[in-house]
Amino acid sequence: MAYDEALAERVRALIGTDPALGERAMFGGLSFLLGGNVACGVLGSELVVRVGPDAHDEALARPHARPMDFTGRPMAGWVYVAAEGVSGDEALREWVEAGARFARSLPPKG
Repeated sequence: MAYDEALAERVRALIGTDPALGERAMFGGLSFLLGGNVACGVLGSELVVRVGPDAHDEALARPHARPMDFTGRPMAGWVYVAAEGVSGDEALREWVEAGARFARSLPPKG
Protein backbone atom coordinates (compact mmCIF):
# COMPACT_ATOMS: atom_id res chain seq x y z
CA MET A 1 0.00 0.00 0.00
CA ALA A 2 1.30 3.44 -0.87
CA TYR A 3 1.44 6.19 1.69
CA ASP A 4 0.65 9.89 1.59
CA GLU A 5 4.01 11.55 0.87
CA ALA A 6 2.74 14.98 1.92
CA LEU A 7 1.67 13.64 5.31
CA ALA A 8 5.05 11.91 5.70
CA GLU A 9 6.79 15.23 5.01
CA ARG A 10 4.65 16.96 7.63
CA VAL A 11 5.58 14.27 10.16
CA ARG A 12 9.30 14.63 9.29
CA ALA A 13 9.09 18.37 9.90
CA LEU A 14 7.56 17.78 13.32
CA ILE A 15 9.68 14.89 14.52
CA GLY A 16 12.82 16.89 13.85
CA THR A 17 16.45 15.96 13.56
CA ASP A 18 16.81 13.69 16.56
CA PRO A 19 19.94 11.57 15.98
CA ALA A 20 17.97 8.52 17.17
CA LEU A 21 15.41 9.03 14.37
CA GLY A 22 15.03 6.43 11.68
CA GLU A 23 12.55 5.61 8.94
CA ARG A 24 11.56 2.18 7.74
CA ALA A 25 9.05 0.69 5.36
CA MET A 26 6.62 -1.14 7.63
CA PHE A 27 2.97 -2.23 7.59
CA GLY A 28 2.87 -1.33 3.88
CA GLY A 29 3.63 2.30 4.68
CA LEU A 30 6.39 4.35 6.29
CA SER A 31 7.26 4.20 9.97
CA PHE A 32 9.22 6.71 12.04
CA LEU A 33 11.38 5.19 14.77
CA LEU A 34 13.17 6.73 17.73
CA GLY A 35 15.89 4.59 19.23
CA GLY A 36 14.66 1.72 17.06
CA ASN A 37 11.12 1.91 18.50
CA VAL A 38 8.17 2.87 16.31
CA ALA A 39 6.68 6.23 17.27
CA CYS A 40 4.28 6.72 14.37
CA GLY A 41 3.85 6.11 10.70
CA VAL A 42 1.87 6.84 7.60
CA LEU A 43 -0.29 4.16 6.02
CA GLY A 44 -2.29 5.31 3.04
CA SER A 45 -3.72 8.68 4.03
CA GLU A 46 -3.83 7.82 7.73
CA LEU A 47 -1.45 8.32 10.60
CA VAL A 48 -0.56 5.31 12.73
CA VAL A 49 0.47 6.23 16.28
CA ARG A 50 2.00 4.01 18.93
CA VAL A 51 0.65 5.61 22.11
CA GLY A 52 1.26 2.66 24.44
CA PRO A 53 -1.24 0.60 26.43
CA ASP A 54 -1.69 3.19 29.21
CA ALA A 55 -2.74 5.94 26.78
CA HIS A 56 -4.75 3.71 24.44
CA ASP A 57 -8.27 4.45 25.74
CA GLU A 58 -7.57 8.18 25.96
CA ALA A 59 -6.28 8.19 22.37
CA LEU A 60 -9.35 6.33 21.12
CA ALA A 61 -11.58 8.97 22.71
CA ARG A 62 -10.11 11.62 20.38
CA PRO A 63 -11.91 12.48 17.14
CA HIS A 64 -11.06 10.39 14.07
CA ALA A 65 -9.08 7.76 16.03
CA ARG A 66 -9.81 4.06 15.94
CA PRO A 67 -8.03 0.89 17.04
CA MET A 68 -5.24 -0.32 14.82
CA ASP A 69 -6.37 -3.71 13.58
CA PHE A 70 -3.82 -4.32 10.84
CA THR A 71 -3.66 -8.03 11.67
CA GLY A 72 -7.45 -8.39 11.99
CA ARG A 73 -7.26 -8.02 15.77
CA PRO A 74 -6.90 -4.69 17.59
CA MET A 75 -3.33 -3.95 18.67
CA ALA A 76 -3.23 -2.52 22.20
CA GLY A 77 -1.41 0.78 22.35
CA TRP A 78 -1.68 1.52 18.62
CA VAL A 79 -4.27 3.70 16.86
CA TYR A 80 -5.13 4.79 13.35
CA VAL A 81 -5.96 8.45 12.93
CA ALA A 82 -8.01 9.26 9.83
CA ALA A 83 -6.81 12.00 7.49
CA GLU A 84 -9.45 14.37 8.91
CA GLY A 85 -7.89 13.99 12.35
CA VAL A 86 -4.48 15.21 11.21
CA SER A 87 -5.47 17.82 8.64
CA GLY A 88 -4.59 20.63 11.05
CA ASP A 89 -1.01 21.25 12.11
CA GLU A 90 -1.81 21.36 15.83
CA ALA A 91 -3.65 18.04 15.79
CA LEU A 92 -0.84 16.37 13.85
CA ARG A 93 1.74 17.81 16.25
CA GLU A 94 -0.15 16.40 19.25
CA TRP A 95 -0.34 12.93 17.72
CA VAL A 96 3.32 12.89 16.63
CA GLU A 97 4.41 14.06 20.08
CA ALA A 98 2.33 11.32 21.73
CA GLY A 99 4.02 8.67 19.60
CA ALA A 100 7.48 10.14 20.14
CA ARG A 101 6.91 10.33 23.89
CA PHE A 102 6.01 6.65 24.06
CA ALA A 103 8.89 5.56 21.79
CA ARG A 104 11.37 7.50 23.92
CA SER A 105 10.02 5.83 27.07
CA LEU A 106 11.21 2.44 25.78
CA PRO A 107 14.77 1.12 25.95
CA PRO A 108 16.64 1.75 22.69
CA LYS A 109 16.92 -1.22 20.36
CA GLY A 110 19.95 -2.50 18.65
